Amino acid sequence: MSAAATTARPRRVTARAIEGQELVLLGVLAVLWLVLSFAVDTFFTASTLQDLMAAVAPVAIVGVGMTAIIVTGGIDVSVGSAVAVAMVVVGQLVRDSGLGFLPAIAVAVVIGAALGLVNGVIVAYGRVHPIIVTFATLNLYRWLAFQIFGGEEVNNIPGTLAALGGGAEGRSFGVPNAFLLAVVLAAVMWAYMRSSPTGRHLYAIGNDAHAARLQGVRVTRRLVSVYVITGVLVGLAAVVFIGGGGRIGQAVGTGFELQVIAAVVIGGTSILGGRGTVLGTVLGALLVGTVSAAVTLLGWPSELTALFIGVFILVAVGVDLLRQRRRRSL
Repeated sequence: MSAAATTARPRRVTARAIEGQELVLLGVLAVLWLVLSFAVDTFFTASTLQDLMAAVAPVAIVGVGMTAIIVTGGIDVSVGSAVAVAMVVVGQLVRDSGLGFLPAIAVAVVIGAALGLVNGVIVAYGRVHPIIVTFATLNLYRWLAFQIFGGEEVNNIPGTLAALGGGAEGRSFGVPNAFLLAVVLAAVMWAYMRSSPTGRHLYAIGNDAHAARLQGVRVTRRLVSVYVITGVLVGLAAVVFIGGGGRIGQAVGTGFELQVIAAVVIGGTSILGGRGTVLGTVLGALLVGTVSAAVTLLGWPSELTALFIGVFILVAVGVDLLRQRRRRSL
């Protein structure tokens, strides 16, 4: 093979079946769970594990879409505010209009998709950096949610969506339905990004959007699609939150975007784009959820959760930067 042909060979843009960082995360989770089993007698009880999976589910669901966004070199910090909009609208409709299970899901998905479309169109067609666009819409969507709240909390919501909540009605074979949904969505997206041509295009865009465009990739369409998909998943996460019961306060969704991004980055997705898998994101969500649960079970100050997650993020980003530097030096 000639030197020219060797030089022209494109970089690998697909992910291996399992990445090294995912193996590391599995090891960290195994050690953490083992330690917690000795430190907390109730950790390996059914109720504790069910609560953990229920808490992880919405983060993992939105993390599926966020993985695709970050793989393309983008980011969406508006998902927490978008969740708030979907929750307050659907919560009021379920309470005041008797909206049924499937119609409620449909409304939440449509709202999420519409909000995601706004982000995607501005990012893709306006060619504005995603952090600027989604930071702006974070505030706009939060303002919209406040207007819909009308200064009041949404309470007395019937159990229409309890099948996706964390209670007994929301479990199948002892596992929360919301967590099963997250696993199914992750499996579908994993197969799509790993095996389909359009899924591999996402990695190509993250590596070099200009080069991908020259090779015939419809970059604009792909960028819009990942934000819309994430919006759809935001709608599903909103339904899961409502199904968990309780009132919907005006601060709902605040900080949710940080949990999602933390799960994705800790899961091994490169913040620079071009690399990452949904499997890693699910493991990252489990790690974030386990740390939060551990702090609560051990009776430690809640502020330590943010500290530990911050350390994990710094380690993950540092490893990614070292990996990128090593690749450039080869």
